[in-house]
Amino acid sequence: MVFNAIAELIADRNDCDVSTITPESRFEDLGIDSLDTVEMLMDLEDKIGFEVELDQKVETVGELAAFIESKMG
Repeated sequence: MVFNAIAELIADRNDCDVSTITPESRFEDLGIDSLDTVEMLMDLEDKIGFEVELDQKVETVGELAAFIESKMG
């Protein structure tokens, strides 16, 4: 669920096919910088109804999804 939400946001933001985004996709390779990440997290919070406080570095879509899922319980 979380991975799919993240992938959809990235696909919308980058105007690409969601199927090209995998858990191994690196944000840097997708052209997403730290400012983009903050904006994306705000959009994601609205989408999943959960506030995300990113307190560690994540480099891939899968790492971000796993981090959020661990905080959601």
